[in-house]
Amino acid sequence: MCHALVTLLLSGDVRYIHLYSDQSGLTYSAYAGHWKSIPISLAGYFGSALFALLLFFLHSRRREREGLVAIATIAVLGLALFVRNGFGAAWCAGFAVLTILIVVLSRPGLIKGYYLLIAFICLVESVISALVILSMSFYNPAAAGDATNLDTATYIPALFWGLLFAVFSLVCARSSIKLFYKRGFD
Repeated sequence: MCHALVTLLLSGDVRYIHLYSDQSGLTYSAYAGHWKSIPISLAGYFGSALFALLLFFLHSRRREREGLVAIATIAVLGLALFVRNGFGAAWCAGFAVLTILIVVLSRPGLIKGYYLLIAFICLVESVISALVILSMSFYNPAAAGDATNLDTATYIPALFWGLLFAVFSLVCARSSIKLFYKRGFD
């Protein structure tokens, strides 16, 4: 969704998003101007790390309900506007329905537990996916996804971009954990 958002902000056209069962995805977009591929390619890994940080910030402020509404809204918007494959559509719909159901049930322990589950999954995925891209940019730079796109656009090696994604995700993860412990376990 971050790739799609930046594409739209740069007056591009998002054709579709496909989500896959192996936790990968593809955003296919069209835009004029070679330079636009840089912020669009950066948006995915930076966006996921920042989103995880946002979730922990909301938790530190005891705003889990608002966070769940935002998460469900993103899933519904993704489904309505961009997600075009069967698995992705089923995942977005099921996730949105479950999240809305938990908000409607309004059980504080359930809301907090579900919210933290999502927050930690987002955090772990943001770090693992960045480390996978770092590894791919080292062993097979031509197949390193966004790092490869950035290499092509900037002539800076994919390894640099993979390292940047990994460091950024780890910094956001550290900040997220600090926010989690700042609130405590209440």
